[in-house]
Amino acid sequence: MDAELDCCAMRAPAQRVSRRLPPVGLLLGSLAVGAAACAAQSPADGASGDGGSERARMIELLRGAPLIDGHNDVPWQLRERFDNRLEGFAFDDTTRLRPPMHTDLRRLERSGLGGIFWSVYTPSSTGGPGALRTVLEQIDVAVRLLERHPDHFELAHTADEVERIAASGRIAALLGMEGGHGIDGSLAALRQLHRLGVRYMTLTHSENTAWADSATALPQWNGLTDFGREVVAEMNRVGMLVDLSHVSPKTMHDALDVSQAPVIFSHSSVHSVTPHPRNVPDDVLERLPRNGGVVMITFVPPFVSESSREYSLRYEIERGRLQAAGESGEVLERSMRAWVQQHRPPRASLVDVADHIDALREKIGIPHIGIGSDFDGIDDVPDGLEDVSKLPDLFLELRRRGYSDDDLRAIAGGNVLRAMRSAEEVSSRLAGEPPTADTPAPTAGEGSR
Repeated sequence: MDAELDCCAMRAPAQRVSRRLPPVGLLLGSLAVGAAACAAQSPADGASGDGGSERARMIELLRGAPLIDGHNDVPWQLRERFDNRLEGFAFDDTTRLRPPMHTDLRRLERSGLGGIFWSVYTPSSTGGPGALRTVLEQIDVAVRLLERHPDHFELAHTADEVERIAASGRIAALLGMEGGHGIDGSLAALRQLHRLGVRYMTLTHSENTAWADSATALPQWNGLTDFGREVVAEMNRVGMLVDLSHVSPKTMHDALDVSQAPVIFSHSSVHSVTPHPRNVPDDVLERLPRNGGVVMITFVPPFVSESSREYSLRYEIERGRLQAAGESGEVLERSMRAWVQQHRPPRASLVDVADHIDALREKIGIPHIGIGSDFDGIDDVPDGLEDVSKLPDLFLELRRRGYSDDDLRAIAGGNVLRAMRSAEEVSSRLAGEPPTADTPAPTAGEGSR
C-alpha cells in the first residue's frame, strides 16, 4: 500500500479507502482523474483471434510457473470498506463497488496467478499493542476470506505448498506483514506471527520504527539498531523473508549485512530509472546477486514513471502550501480538486513497468526479478495494468522484448520460490539455535546502535 488518491475523483478523507501519505516530499502518491481512468478499472475481456490464442498460451505458461504476486492489499480493503465483515463482501465481482477494486474471483481466473502474498498491514500511526492487534485482525480476515472460498484458495506456508496448490488449479495464498511496528518491539510476537502463517515482514512502512529507518522519514537510527539486527537474525531463524520495501538505503545495507537468507523487495522498482525514495538504489542492487535476493517490481505510478513522480511531488507541495495557509478538511479537498482540474496528471503505463524489468535484467540479471503489484493498495494504476486480469499482458510485452519462456517463468514465480526455499534451508540450519531472548520493547526514543 503506497498511495491514497482515488483514480476517478478527489474525495474527502472520510470517504477514502486507501492509506494516508507521509509528509510532503517523502512518500508521494499519484492521481488520475476523468472517465478514462475510471473505465480502466473495468475487467478486461481479453483479445480475440491470434492475440487471444497468444494470451491463452501465456496464461497457461504463467499458471505453470506459477505466477506469484508479492503484494496485494485485499485484506485492507475488507477492513476499510466492510469493517472486516465478509457478509457484505461479494468477491465474485468487485467492479460493482465504488470505487472498484482491482481484484476479484472473476478476474483472478484470467490473471494466470498461482500465488498471492496478501498484505496484512497496519498504519504507521497505529503504535504499541494496537498495531499488533490490527495485524492479528488482518490475518484473521484474510484467513476467513480463504476459508470462504476453498475452491479458489488455500493458505500456503512453504514453497512446496505453493507449487502443490497452484498445480491443483487453485491460488496459493501467503501472508506478508507490512510494517515492522506491528510486532510491537517483541521477538515473541514475531515468532507467533510466523506460526500464524506470516512469511515475510516489511521492516518499516512510511515512518521509522523504534529500530529501523524508513525510506520516507528523516533518518533516526542510521539504518538498523542493535535490536533491528536481532529482528533480522530471528526472521532468518524462523524462516521469514526479510522484506526491504519501504526501508531506507542504509537499512537495506544493514539488513544485507546481517541476513543469511535472501531478502526481497515485495513492491519496489529501480531508483536509477525513476528516482523515487521507495525504489532500490544501484549500490543495493549490486549486492543482491550474492545474497540471492529478489526485487518484485511494483505498479505504483510514481515509482515507475518519472512524469508521474514529478506530478505527485508538485501535488504534495501544493497541498502542503494550502495546509500551511490554514486550509483543512473539505475546504482543502475542494482546493485540491480545483488544482487537479488545472494540472491534469500524466499516465503511467505497462511499458514503464516493463522498462524497470529491463533495467533489472541489465543490472543484476533475470534471477533477481519478480512482480509485486500493490493492487488494491493504490488507486491509480498504469494504463494496461488496470487489474489482476491484465497481468498476462505484461508478460506478453516482455516476450515481445525478447524474454524466453524460461525467463518469464523465473520472473513470474521461480525466483521468489527459490528465495523462499533458501530461507527455509537457512531456518533448518539454524533450528538448533535457541530463540533470541525477548527484551522489553524499545520505544521511539530508545533505539541503539
